[in-house]
Amino acid sequence: MFGNPRYPTYQVFLAAAIAALFTMVLMPMFIRMMRHEGVGQQIRADGPEQHLIKQGTPTMGGVVMLAAVIITCMIQANWTVDLRLAIGATLATGSLGLLDDIESVAHKRSLGLTPSQKMVGLGLISIAFCLMAVNMCGVTPDIRFPGGFTIDLAPLSFVVGGVTVPWLYVIFVFFLMAGLSNAVNLTDGLDGLAAGCSFGVMMAMSMVAFRYDDINLSIFAAAMAGACVGFLWFNGHPASIFMGDTGSLSLGAAFAALAVLTKTEVVALVMGGLFIIEALSVIIQVVSFKLTHKRVFLMAPIHHHFEKLGWDENKVVLRFWIVAVSFALLGFALYFKLG
Repeated sequence: MFGNPRYPTYQVFLAAAIAALFTMVLMPMFIRMMRHEGVGQQIRADGPEQHLIKQGTPTMGGVVMLAAVIITCMIQANWTVDLRLAIGATLATGSLGLLDDIESVAHKRSLGLTPSQKMVGLGLISIAFCLMAVNMCGVTPDIRFPGGFTIDLAPLSFVVGGVTVPWLYVIFVFFLMAGLSNAVNLTDGLDGLAAGCSFGVMMAMSMVAFRYDDINLSIFAAAMAGACVGFLWFNGHPASIFMGDTGSLSLGAAFAALAVLTKTEVVALVMGGLFIIEALSVIIQVVSFKLTHKRVFLMAPIHHHFEKLGWDENKVVLRFWIVAVSFALLGFALYFKLG
């Protein structure tokens, strides 16, 4: 394993660099393959008019990002149970996203799997992840808040065949993983937006895992961040490739898995504040229109609202990066206030 064991931070930063390098080396070949096969992104017809020129841009770049993360972890990390579980949840969700991307490309439409199909898939993944985290990794079924307040859900657990089932915590983890996966997916609407925001969040989670004394999870988070940087080289405006649901869903799942395994579920919601705002803007828009037939935003998710106001795409992306990093730093600061 690379790095001096006396200086584990070196391994973390090296993991980010390795993942970025592998992504940058492999991505051009993947882009050429996607173009040769005619695999391109389908743009929603009701989106901003200036986005229509992006129709046909190669997609599924998340496949390369995940490959780079796996290679990096094979080089840099010890494959502990925690790391295997985090990677398993990430790959399972990435596979769900891949099915969604393939469905979208095959039928030449911007929508792939139905929302119910996605939620069933995310539900199965999150339930399996939560039960293994509790029974194999010793994750306690409680929710910790900054300031020392903790909600203990263990008394409401039951045992089936030797497996502890903390059913309320399972439900909580489902909402966390499904919510963050979909939130990152909704954020992935402008060139470089989701990747840049995810970089800041994953680096913050890497620091959390390091402070949690789990160097392998820290390496995993850093590798995810590095893959985002490598991807940005090709995804900056105008994008040569999109990550697709393969990338966005897996980034959200990795974020949620790290939060559960480091017991920072509530703090993670602060770290991913930009993603939460993006998701809430869609919920608010839908609820408002159904109840009043009026829209709160010019268009949802909220990054499109600012485009409709006349902001240049790069300006929206850069300012959202700043907001995302600010939330990530705030969440990391609150981490030290956990009970």
